[in-house]
Amino acid sequence: MKIAALYSGGKDSNYAVHWALEQGHEVVLINMEPQADSMMFHHPNTNWCGLQAEAAGLELTTFSTTHETELEDLKNALKEANADGLVTGAVQSVYQKSRIDKIAKDLDLEAFAPIWHKETDFLKEMLDMMEVYIVSVSAEGLGEEWLAKQYKPKDVDTLSKLNPPINLFLEGGEGETFVANAPFFKKRIEITEWDISWNGNTGKAIIKDAELVKK
Repeated sequence: MKIAALYSGGKDSNYAVHWALEQGHEVVLINMEPQADSMMFHHPNTNWCGLQAEAAGLELTTFSTTHETELEDLKNALKEANADGLVTGAVQSVYQKSRIDKIAKDLDLEAFAPIWHKETDFLKEMLDMMEVYIVSVSAEGLGEEWLAKQYKPKDVDTLSKLNPPINLFLEGGEGETFVANAPFFKKRIEITEWDISWNGNTGKAIIKDAELVKK
């Protein structure tokens, strides 16, 4: 089956791609480049998704979108992909998943969400199999020291002790990630320069330079 993967460059969408490939599907990547603070789509460092696609040897198509047209633009992007199914890295966000599922139903696509409602132990497995960096934080207890830091399985235990608690998958705007290496990558990404910004209790780590290297 040809599957379109809604691809942001973060850990969840990369795991979704890995899952689809492991099932034997043909995968094409769709990246939606939103305006900042989108409720639907990941924003930081999506301009590096092309390098990730090159590392994986997969086809990537990027579509720009606005707050007002996100769902319409996603629907048009999926039409253009001419796929039979759709896979996403949705974990707990009913807001996102319900809208994506409706679009998939309208287009007669089979929808897959292999991480939906997975627990902490599964998150640790994901972080162990991929090289994941935290590229934005926006939650109490997540300070500047977490930006551009590799998110490792042991960090899950550290973050689980925060009070008030956060979503450890960092879904829902509490944080976002970038994957530099995954099982299906043929090369890994070496990030050589970051631009870190901090404003009050939120911050971003923007990749300034990176290159492909041997795994």
